[in-house]
Amino acid sequence: MARPMSAEAPLLHARALCFSRQEEPVFGPLDFDVAAGDIVLVEGDNGSGKTTLMRLLTGILHVDEGTLELEGKPLRNIDAAGRIVFLGHQLGLKADLSPLENLRVAEGLAGRRDGVDAMAVLSEVGLAGYEDEPVRRLSAGQKKRAALARLMLVPATLWLLDEPYANLDREGIALVNRLVQAHADRGGAALVSSHGTVTFLGGAPRVIRMHA
Repeated sequence: MARPMSAEAPLLHARALCFSRQEEPVFGPLDFDVAAGDIVLVEGDNGSGKTTLMRLLTGILHVDEGTLELEGKPLRNIDAAGRIVFLGHQLGLKADLSPLENLRVAEGLAGRRDGVDAMAVLSEVGLAGYEDEPVRRLSAGQKKRAALARLMLVPATLWLLDEPYANLDREGIALVNRLVQAHADRGGAALVSSHGTVTFLGGAPRVIRMHA
């Protein structure tokens, strides 16, 4: 459930945020703040700019107009390293490595959250017994679960989840919701994009509505 924001600088701050491609507006202007403990649902039709917004927030794309700050400082790639994790349509998994090996790579790049280990998070997402299976042999749903395990392992504060429910059954959708709620309860925050209506265990999240 979304929490009230404190008087301190928000985790993420956006004002009059705009983005264009080849001089054609994609979205904007957008104003929003994301505080520790917030779950924010990004809603919009195809082409409204949900994925583009997520990539802006990772630093993959650059802001055309407006202000975008992480913990009170202008967002830059170097600021986001290890503090923001992005799960998009491309899951960021190496197909010839196993889920366990992929997590070792992620840990080497971004570190590991205190009190967790790779084997434990793989078990929690339902991949016990598949830890050493090459990712290319896994089903689409199992691959998504392996990517979700990475979220649990690395210490990033802000999760950016672009259509995380794709390729998941009802149990998998409930798993995503549990992970997001647990992350918010630890003081993290999450932006989640979805085409459809999503029921969160903690109640209705805040919403950013995107318009093409």
